Amino acid sequence: MELKHISEIEKATRKGRAELVRLGIGLMFVVGVMLYAAMNGEGHGGIMLVIAAMLAAYMAMNIGANDVANNVGPAVGSRALTLAGALTIAAIFEAAGALIAGGEVVATIRSGIIDPSKIPDTDTFVWVMMAALLGAAFWLNFSNALGAPVSTTHSIVGAVLGAGIAASGVEIANWNSVGAIVASWVISPLMGGVVAAAFLYLIKRSITYQPDMVAAATRMVPYLVAFMAWAFVTYVLLTGLRHVLTVSFIVAALAGLACAVTALVSVRLLLARRVHLIANTKRSVNELFTAPLIFAAALLSFAHGSNDVANAVGPLAAILDVLSTETAEISRTAPVPLWVMMVGALGLSVGLTLFGATVIRTVGSEITELDQMRAYCIAMSTTVTVIIASQFGLPVSSTHIAVGGVFGVGFLREYLKSNYARMVADIKAHHPAGDQEAIDAFLDRFARASIDVKGEMLADLKLRSKQRLDPANFSKTDRKNLRNIYRHELVKRSQLLRVGAAWVITVPASALMAAILFYMMRGMMLD
Repeated sequence: MELKHISEIEKATRKGRAELVRLGIGLMFVVGVMLYAAMNGEGHGGIMLVIAAMLAAYMAMNIGANDVANNVGPAVGSRALTLAGALTIAAIFEAAGALIAGGEVVATIRSGIIDPSKIPDTDTFVWVMMAALLGAAFWLNFSNALGAPVSTTHSIVGAVLGAGIAASGVEIANWNSVGAIVASWVISPLMGGVVAAAFLYLIKRSITYQPDMVAAATRMVPYLVAFMAWAFVTYVLLTGLRHVLTVSFIVAALAGLACAVTALVSVRLLLARRVHLIANTKRSVNELFTAPLIFAAALLSFAHGSNDVANAVGPLAAILDVLSTETAEISRTAPVPLWVMMVGALGLSVGLTLFGATVIRTVGSEITELDQMRAYCIAMSTTVTVIIASQFGLPVSSTHIAVGGVFGVGFLREYLKSNYARMVADIKAHHPAGDQEAIDAFLDRFARASIDVKGEMLADLKLRSKQRLDPANFSKTDRKNLRNIYRHELVKRSQLLRVGAAWVITVPASALMAAILFYMMRGMMLD
């Protein structure tokens, strides 16, 4: 065999070796949790507790691998952060959020999806929780392999629902909670998309559509960063720290306002010193959003770690609580020992570090092209939508909001570019046939004009136009084809269908997996 053939084989197997290394490290983490649980599990439940701890570790890794994309995907896609930098920041802040603000007590049944009093005995309850953990983890693992961002909360809720129904029948389910989850499939992405598109349109009109972008950015960016500071401080106080610090919306908003004022003054002073270094280009203006995006990724990761760690450790804490008490009562909440929270915190970080890149690429670059301004809008969409929804009691998913924000930004770009193409065609149609020099001159002035001036130029052109011919031969068919080109270039419809399908089947798929696993576990235990 020639040396070049050996080299080609080595290159082909390199990716496989890297995958094996990641799988090996993940397996070592699960085995480490197994050994620790066996030695330090407070002596309760024996093998059942050890198995439950291993399943919780597996679930936590899958949560980290999937949900991290919502926090850092846009920042990576816009190149505000490198993939390695994003994984490092997310790993640190996910673990910090879980350990610092994860809560000393968690709900044993997420979202009140089933009534635990209808489960006949504690053994059955343990099987239900174990089946739910494994079923949800399997579904998330499958989604991670496809690169599809799905709601980890919906995954565990669906799994608990399926295992609970398998154990005690359909009367155990709280169908009002199920209905709220179904409603969130529509509410979350729509709200996220609308809010992200609104922010992007505001930025375009106030900055990038202005002739002097530097002056416009100097005026607007301090206010945008200040509003971001308000939103993120309010968001973290209301959601990220809710397990350790209970504050009202008013208190959180006032604390956010204080940070917003500080940010406004600081950014104004910074821009005043650097304004002469900023070029009048969109790229230079984009760079002003890099630092805020890094802070946003860190705070979103912290809030996610504090909230979604319960999806992994909640069932484990419930199993430990049942096994450690002598009564047959099944509680709706359970205390979380430090070692259990450590399993969740480390699992999130290990999972996102080893396997998070796939879903990050989907969110950051495979739906639509992102820059720093667009990533800012998506981050703002996530926080603002959650704040609004929490005040109105609307069921929302942060995963669906973030991905909906990506699609919202992409569809707005598609609309604006298609609209601009129509304006250019209209300009050509209102110039004399063959007068390409006049068309080029008008388009040059049109491109450099502000939004208001553009409108005046078009109105004046139509008013004074005598000729309706189109020298560029821009027929209706040509315009339609141009719109189709923009559509496929800016928003990938295949990703929309793939992600939407994954969202819709998350609850039933995880429920079915958990139900099958429950029957298998019960059969093995009873035998």
